Amino acid sequence: MYDLLFGAGRDPVAEPGTAAGTPGDWWTVFALVPDVLQHAVDGFALYRSPTRRLDPLLRELGQCRTGWARGSQFVFSQHCKALRDAGATEEQVAAIPSWPTATCFDDAQRAVLAYTDALVYDGGRVADGVFEALRRHLSDEEILELTYITAMYEMHAVIGRALRLELDDRDDPVVEVVKDGVTSLR
Repeated sequence: MYDLLFGAGRDPVAEPGTAAGTPGDWWTVFALVPDVLQHAVDGFALYRSPTRRLDPLLRELGQCRTGWARGSQFVFSQHCKALRDAGATEEQVAAIPSWPTATCFDDAQRAVLAYTDALVYDGGRVADGVFEALRRHLSDEEILELTYITAMYEMHAVIGRALRLELDDRDDPVVEVVKDGVTSLR
């Protein structure tokens, strides 16, 4: 896997960075516990398997929105690219942050995005109307695949942020602003 990502024989700890422009530290940190790395890699193979029933465009909508909703720049950025590869338009990629007001998504895509928001923002508490909209477009098998893959990517987003890996190695942008030492309202 390292040879594929970093080039044959290259040590990504001594020479960090991937061809995609990320530091590559997600891989080196996960490699600290080899069976955890293997489990994650197996999850990537699962979601990209040709046996998946879920349309890759719908899958990537869920993964991309998960990155945005969980605040993971890494997951969001990587899946913007994958969303394009799956056939999304530039308008759709740009509309992920504001999808409820965007007109570029069809009913199935809107149902997937609403369901993703319920999984991520509401911790899996899905309103009946959201689930009914999803069932109008997806089979039970597709819903399970979407749920599993979305939850897996929420986990990756949380891990990336918690351990400050890849593009999530950044300070939180929400901080108190103190001007000239003033910390009170007056």
